[in-house]
Amino acid sequence: MSESRVQPDLSPLHEILTEFSTMGRSGLLPALHAAQAHYGYLPEPVAAEIARCLGVPLVDVYGVIDFYALFYREPVGQTIVHVCGDPVCANAGADGVLKLLSRKLGSEPGGVGSITIERAPCLGLCEHAPALIVNQTQLGHADPSHIYETHQVSGVRPVGVIGGDISILTANCGNGRPTSLNEYEQGGGYQALRTILGLQPGIARYSPESVIQEVKASGLVGRGGAAFPTGIKWEGAARAAGEPKYVVCNADEAEPGTFKDRVIMEEDPQSVIEGMLITGYAIGAHKGYVFIRGEYPRAFQVMQAAAVEARQAGFLGQSVLGTGFEFEIEFRRGAGAYICGEETALFEAIEGKRGFPRVKPPFPTTQGLFGKPTVINNVETLINIPYILKAGAAGYRQLGTEKSPGPKLFCVSGDVARPGLYEVPFGVPIRRLVFDLAGGIRSGHRLQAILFGGAAGAFATDKDLDVPLTFEDLRAAGLPLGSGVVTVFDETRDLRDTLARLGRFFADESCGKCYPCQMGTQRQYEILQRIAAGKPLEGDAERLSDVGWTMTDASLCGLGQTAASAVLSALKLWPEMFQGWEGEA
Repeated sequence: MSESRVQPDLSPLHEILTEFSTMGRSGLLPALHAAQAHYGYLPEPVAAEIARCLGVPLVDVYGVIDFYALFYREPVGQTIVHVCGDPVCANAGADGVLKLLSRKLGSEPGGVGSITIERAPCLGLCEHAPALIVNQTQLGHADPSHIYETHQVSGVRPVGVIGGDISILTANCGNGRPTSLNEYEQGGGYQALRTILGLQPGIARYSPESVIQEVKASGLVGRGGAAFPTGIKWEGAARAAGEPKYVVCNADEAEPGTFKDRVIMEEDPQSVIEGMLITGYAIGAHKGYVFIRGEYPRAFQVMQAAAVEARQAGFLGQSVLGTGFEFEIEFRRGAGAYICGEETALFEAIEGKRGFPRVKPPFPTTQGLFGKPTVINNVETLINIPYILKAGAAGYRQLGTEKSPGPKLFCVSGDVARPGLYEVPFGVPIRRLVFDLAGGIRSGHRLQAILFGGAAGAFATDKDLDVPLTFEDLRAAGLPLGSGVVTVFDETRDLRDTLARLGRFFADESCGKCYPCQMGTQRQYEILQRIAAGKPLEGDAERLSDVGWTMTDASLCGLGQTAASAVLSALKLWPEMFQGWEGEA
């Protein structure tokens, strides 16, 4: 009998599932994670028992297992190594690490043995390239020579550079460890929550409407890429009919080059919780969910521990700080699906379904999670909220520009001297961020290009270095701010290879719900592979343009709508790149 057919002992599973049995279908993701942690994979009897316990059809359980890259239906090694293969890590030598691990540790990528090695999409450790995750341990700066000598998976625990011109959102970061609740309060944490709840001497309790108006007046817009006005979103949910209402924290950042939310969650988790509490008070919600990508095991653990600490101190529960305001938080861990960063796909995942995006309208503010009015904001957006309430809208607007107020976090990685997370006021030029704060291009090299906005971004060159970092100025220059991704390439990097890797990312991550994206990303990747190999066909540039604009115009959600952004940008800047090597026909 094969290993995959051995009947597992289900008695431990019954105890595991006790925690999730009352959740119904929404407990499916955590139940699958818990079961796989025990058994190492999800054999048929285990899947069937989970289906029975949660009241979910078995076919739907398998649909979820097969949808997410981090769930396994067949046995895998006791040690699972994910090696990032996206552009920044690839340029830092990740392909060599992958090959060396496979050769020296006795497994091919995806193979079964004592160790399973897999090429992974971006792990959110871009400032520590090349990056690995070994089971639940994140490692950066993987050293191929040490692997060769020791036959062990090696790297260092990521402790990144955090800097900038200001330190507001990152005030509690940079210590390489989580800020405790006591430390957070000593630095002014929860002061904003206490103020709006009427717990500050001489200050009357804020009405929910007044909190929303303050956020509207601040000019805060979403920091996840869409840049929708936060106060207007809150106002829509507050006025929407239907109970209960929900607050959702989107912590599923998986855009290659993005890591800011990971840093915040790992080092200043209470700021996220305070932002959610204020949001819940403003819109009349008493329940929040935090959805954290599966490749962020440490952030998930830190955030859960922070919630326990906050609950014990009275900041979460049936009567927050004795005021009668009720708010609780549940956590969900993703399982390897970039599409779940799309807000409605994230709702589907929390509800225990495959992460397919929904057709909009209706919008989340009226029919979101579980069909109820929902506000969903990302981590960076939420941590702006306490600062706005403490400084006031007018004080918040003293930073940045009229149309782009406040502080902004930028993830700078690639060929710079000091990759890291940098906080600046909106309006500083690109040159300041890349050359002054991040130390400029690595020694002995010069700038070739900067990819703004991650995989779904566009390229800048040295002519753009004096463009101010604002929504309006970047838009005028044809560059997306996105979530704040700045990936730098020096003159030695082959951008054709970079584009092919981005093409593979979108082809792998397309959920397949709509044909323009499903077929378009595959076709785009095929063409980019040919070009990267120096074997373009006549008309490939035109094909890329046609496929790209079709995806942009016809795809259901933001993944397909932006999957060609970097390619279209490169076609405009460097048309010769798509015509063969060194002008070869």
